[in-house]
Amino acid sequence: MTKKRAIVFSGGRLNEEDLQQIQPDDFIIGADKGALFLIEHGITPHVSVGDFDSITSEEQEQVKSASQRMIACDPVHKDLTDTELALEIAMEEQVDHVLLLGVTGTRMDHTLANVQILVRAMQHHISCAIMDAHNYIELTGSTLEIQPMGYTYTSLIPMTAEVTGIQLEGFMYPLHNATLKMGQSRGVSNKLTAAKGTISIKSGLLLVIQSKD
Repeated sequence: MTKKRAIVFSGGRLNEEDLQQIQPDDFIIGADKGALFLIEHGITPHVSVGDFDSITSEEQEQVKSASQRMIACDPVHKDLTDTELALEIAMEEQVDHVLLLGVTGTRMDHTLANVQILVRAMQHHISCAIMDAHNYIELTGSTLEIQPMGYTYTSLIPMTAEVTGIQLEGFMYPLHNATLKMGQSRGVSNKLTAAKGTISIKSGLLLVIQSKD
């Protein structure tokens, strides 16, 4: 069975290289200003969603006319961020994987909230990743395979009070049945040394960040 993927373009940092991530069968979602970014580059979103408070009324009309479907919500009376709304739509499409682009940037509150969205995707048994020019971020509660993607470092950040039974294979600094606790930096800046790496844990949630300067 072919796996279905959604790709979300949100309103943070985006560049033209991000458009190269689009695959022919992707379900494309534009969140707020991310929708305008897609349309300005000739891409038709399957759905554009958000309060659209970061674009003008004229640009909002442009998004409405160029999208297959548009879901606009009140900027004040809403409980979810635009990126969360986009994830909800992706889950309704019963996708297997979601790639989030444009969800990092100068607003640290938005960036951290978007990182935590990975937890929500995992709760719905959907794999999800955040990608920007310098980072590829995933979350695991069991086993994760790391492929070379041009990043220099792989860092492990606990997302729960502690993560136990950590096993690393294929890395410069291996771990065997290790425990990482919040506030520790022991898992930062490891390096992949094999054709692929494997990260497995027994309990907890572990943020895995591949990065480069």
